[in-house]
Amino acid sequence: MTSSPPLATTITVRYWAGARAAAGLPEEQYDGPLTVAALREAAIARHPESDRLPGVLAVCSVLIDGRQPGDDAVQPGSVVEFLPPFAGG
Repeated sequence: MTSSPPLATTITVRYWAGARAAAGLPEEQYDGPLTVAALREAAIARHPESDRLPGVLAVCSVLIDGRQPGDDAVQPGSVVEFLPPFAGG
């Protein structure tokens, strides 16, 4: 008899480059489902000591499970990545 994998209850948020520096950590977990806008707000609320985080997250590209997000809520088990604009080319 095989058991089912446990159901995911959280959304993993990964911060890259300047977003990582502003948040002070590479990733964290949030209870979901949440919209991308709600995730941004939750991250800002979770890190009130970071005066840079709101501005950085405002300009970040977002990927959900490696794809551009739609209008749907992000479901538990998903990985959301906040990617600031990168210099160079």
